[in-house]
Parts: sequence; structure tokens; C-alpha cells
Amino acid sequence: MDIAEPLLAAHRARFAEVDALLPPAAPPAEGERLDAATADGTRVTGVVQRHRFAPDDVPLLWSAADTWQLFPYFGDTGTEGVDLLLRALKGRLETEPTGEDSACVVFWPSRDAEAIRAFLDHGLVPLGALGIRTAPPPAAGPAAAVRRAGPADFAAALELATATFDYTGLVAAPRRANTADLLAPSLRAALAEDEPPVWLAEENGEIRALAHCAWVDATPGSEAAELLPPGRWGYVNNVVTAPGERGGGFGRALMAHVHRELQRGGATGSYLYYNPTNPLSSVFWHRQGYRPLWTSWEVRPAAALR
Repeated sequence: MDIAEPLLAAHRARFAEVDALLPPAAPPAEGERLDAATADGTRVTGVVQRHRFAPDDVPLLWSAADTWQLFPYFGDTGTEGVDLLLRALKGRLETEPTGEDSACVVFWPSRDAEAIRAFLDHGLVPLGALGIRTAPPPAAGPAAAVRRAGPADFAAALELATATFDYTGLVAAPRRANTADLLAPSLRAALAEDEPPVWLAEENGEIRALAHCAWVDATPGSEAAELLPPGRWGYVNNVVTAPGERGGGFGRALMAHVHRELQRGGATGSYLYYNPTNPLSSVFWHRQGYRPLWTSWEVRPAAALR
């Protein structure tokens, strides 16, 4: 996408100023272009990508079936520039019908308060966040037996992994009827190999909590390098405590073990995605030393963009 160099330079400078842990701003996204100008004539640009997912596509676990994603380039124009680009996106959406299973999404650095003001004004809410952790592990919670999971644990692990979506479906993306089918392939593959690791916390031989993790290398030119500082990162893909056992310390004990193992494996740090609207995870992960680096701002359906 051809975007004016002064605007790109201001965009890169904004990222560097907003959060020291952000990697350098990624090259311009490809897609449909939106242009606008501020009251003083400063040009701002947005790029829109539309993603449509089929019923058996894994992104439906967290995404609407028809997603319009905006990549804003507003440099140092602050709230005014973001407001103009969201107005332009709303105008674009009015040119064709959008269904109920649709969304407008902006994935943006969490600490950019000027942008947040515009997101809220246009009806977007923070439905997802990429949390990052570079601090030493916190003290362990209550004692629990933690072990690596294997193929024999598949049925119990899938039941537990699926159960978490019953809860998050209330406070974030709606739960899909085929959630178990979407989760099963990656979980089965993980359990069949030593890597990526899956850990289980047990009590009296009963599984109480699960942590499905992976290794991600943020190397120059990689997709991960657009989101994370350089290094080898432990990705905490899915952590769930059995319903009825939440608050009993199993999650804390499990993650204390996981963080030690990731650190032993040479991790620069660890990261995960969580729902800021989830009253359990938004507290639990902050206590574990994570803080938001990127936030996914969304409005559903797409036509509800103000």
C-alpha cells in the first residue's frame, strides 16, 4: 500500500513514543484505502481488510464470520485523526449490507489513550488484548500436582478446554456450537508431541486445570515480530480451570509451574490473549504479571459502528 512517507514516519514515531515494548511499526497493510484530512489539512489514511470465515475455520472461536479490520495511519493527529478514519469506515459500510455475525475491528497499542477516546466515541469496546509478561514468576499458589499431558488425556483435556468457552461466550465472543470440533485438531496434535507443551494440574488424580502453550520466535520479518519484541516467546494459548474449582488456587499453581518451565526453556518472556471484559481473566492475568500491549477494539455487528 502506497502511503505518504511523512505520515508513515509519524506513525512509526507514535508507536515508539506510546510504549517502549512495542516492536517497530509494521510496513503498511494491503487492502482497501480510506483517506481523510483534519481541519488543518493534514492527510490521514486507513487501510481496510475484509475477512470472511467458513463454519469450520478456527478463527470463529474468537472472530465474527464477516470482519472488517481497519489499519489506521494518523500520525500525530491524535483523536481527531482516528475519528475521521472511523467516520470514513462507517461511510464505506453504508454502501453494502452487513449481517448480524459481523464486526468492525481495530487492533491497536493498548497505551494510546488518544486513540481510545475515538474508539469509545464510535461504539467500539475492548473485547481482546494481547498481554505480555517479562517479569520473574510470582510466588506459587497452593500445592498441586502438575504434569505434562499426553495422548491419553485428550478426551478430558478437550472437555476442559471447551468448557472455558461456555463462560467466555457470556462476556466476549459468542460461543460457537462446533467449538469442540474447532479446538480438537490442534489439541490432539499438541498432546501427541513433546512440543508444544500442554500441562495439567491435578488433585487426587482428577484434572483441575489445563495450560496449552507453544513456542513462538519473534525474528526479523516474521509475523510475530510485528507484535512482540525480538526473542523466543512462550505463548500461553489456552488456560482453563474446571468449573466449580475456580478460585481454588489451581490456576495459580499451574501457571507458576508453566512460567518456570518456559523460563528454563530460554523464553524471553511469555504472552497470551485474554478478554478485558472477562471479570475472571482480566484480574487473574494481571496478578500473574501480564499487562496489555495490544488491544482489539470491536463493534458487533459491523453496522453498529457509530
